[in-house]
Amino acid sequence: MTVHGSGSLRGATHTIAPDHIEIGSFMALAGVTGGELMVKDTVPEDLRMIRLVFDRFGLRSELRGADVIVPGSQELVIRNDAGDYMPKVEDGPWPAFPADLTSIALALATQALGSVIIHEKMFENRLFFADKLQVMGAAITICDPHRAIVVGPRRLRGERVESPDIRAGMAMLIAALCADGVTEIGNIRQIDRGYERIDERLRELGARIARVDDVPVHA
Repeated sequence: MTVHGSGSLRGATHTIAPDHIEIGSFMALAGVTGGELMVKDTVPEDLRMIRLVFDRFGLRSELRGADVIVPGSQELVIRNDAGDYMPKVEDGPWPAFPADLTSIALALATQALGSVIIHEKMFENRLFFADKLQVMGAAITICDPHRAIVVGPRRLRGERVESPDIRAGMAMLIAALCADGVTEIGNIRQIDRGYERIDERLRELGARIARVDDVPVHA
């Protein structure tokens, strides 16, 4: 990026685009809980690869203008590759599937029928939070720092887990909302960095969630 400076600046009006990572997270949340969800005022072009990848898990979504709708009570079934080979979900630079959603895809896969390889190409060790989901009952095999095999669906149970980063924390929150029993998630400041007022908004959707220690966090 090359920036050419100016002697003076002037006022301008700019509208911040909606966060496609947050939208994808809520779509996955609807998928594992079987809920119906509408996210208004999206940028549909930004969701293209997210919708394509989630469709491979059996999570269908529809566009109605700038709104995306996730129908409720969907049967999540992983679609194999040609030749009936195990499918692979991998991230990449824009406009490929976002690296920030590989953790979310991992949580979604635990509730889908079939097996899938999650290949995190962009960053190392990002899938190493999978042991938290394993404690909750997920069937996940870590192959190396970049790849994990998920077999589903698995009935998850509530546990005490710790959030190591933003996206892993959201993935654990998604798992907690479809798990039996009560889940406690520690270090939620990580989740707060990427998802504003997440507990309040989830309660508005019908989730039973409470913040134990409400400490303001600045990203």
